[in-house]
Amino acid sequence: MSSTPDTIGRLAGLAEPIAAARAGKPLVIQRAQEAGAALFDGPAPVRAPVRRGLAALAARWHGVQELVDEHAAAGGDPALWGDELPEEPALRAAAAHVDLLSVSPALAGREDLARLVDAGWSTDAVVTISQTAAFTAFQARAIQGLRLLQGRAPAAGQPPARPTPGRGRRKSAALTASNGRPRPVEYTRESLSWTAWVPPVPTDELTAEQEAAFQGKTNGEYFRLLARLPGVLAARTALDAAIFATREGLPRAERELAAAATSKVTDCVYCASVHARKSAQMSKRPADVDRLLSVALERDADWLPSSTAPLAEGQDARWAAIVAFAGALATTPVSATTAQVDRLRAEGLTDAELTDLVAATAFFAWPNRLMLSLGAPYWPAQDQAPSPTSA
Repeated sequence: MSSTPDTIGRLAGLAEPIAAARAGKPLVIQRAQEAGAALFDGPAPVRAPVRRGLAALAARWHGVQELVDEHAAAGGDPALWGDELPEEPALRAAAAHVDLLSVSPALAGREDLARLVDAGWSTDAVVTISQTAAFTAFQARAIQGLRLLQGRAPAAGQPPARPTPGRGRRKSAALTASNGRPRPVEYTRESLSWTAWVPPVPTDELTAEQEAAFQGKTNGEYFRLLARLPGVLAARTALDAAIFATREGLPRAERELAAAATSKVTDCVYCASVHARKSAQMSKRPADVDRLLSVALERDADWLPSSTAPLAEGQDARWAAIVAFAGALATTPVSATTAQVDRLRAEGLTDAELTDLVAATAFFAWPNRLMLSLGAPYWPAQDQAPSPTSA
């Protein structure tokens, strides 16, 4: 890696020993930086000032003013992150969609993507806008989480002074997905499949670059849809592996537990099924994982949980501390506290494990938002091949 500080580390203001602990998994740092470079500096069907402006808007919702300033200094369109939606119809639709994905992704529906298309955005642009909102959700939580490890509580940022498109909606309870298959509405550890609301790249039309972007994953609709922006998908796939497919840091079962807890807060049934299943298998504690899945969180008009504390109820002290921190880091804005970090340290978590916990939790703010806003899960047929093993 370059000696230049990465964006997350720089904006988190890292000092020893957290910087040293984080450096124990250097590929996590490198791949996250590559993802940001691919999204904001690479080729895309959405102009760079618009991408930067939308990211600044998302950063406002997540309460990270330094991240807003970062995108402003890089040329982000200031019309996109103010208190009022832009006047220009295409930009207005894009900003409203980022509002929705930042705050209430579980309330997104097929009609929200149709609004983007009606405003003139192509399918490739829809994926780009969605990736921008989702990546910023990850980046903001990584910054806030690392600050918390250094004893710094999240600052109270000022979100835009307007309601989001999701306010007052209820999450869909439809029993049938858009492809006609039965749709799950309860949390489960069973394998699920997923169908896209906008066209993924057909299998026989994938380029070598697009196929390489999700190497090691299945070529289902999810990854073939994200392959419309292959540079970002490639970096995201590599970051996923750098965080989860390693022996270093937090025990793998507990990284998966954090991913499941995050998915409960964001209300992503698909992601929770994958990572709850992995945590249960690796820890051999299926009852404890099922206890997490069974919690019904009370939610407000934006579908934000009133409290994430119930997620940790009934767990042993270590798992309760992990779930409590992960759940609070997953909220919008972040509600995790330095007291929760102190509790994790009291349970014996090292700085290397803590930085890994932050990475695993923050990362799942990204796929949760893509899964929830670009399509929906469904129950596979009995004779169908297994669904993708990760989001």
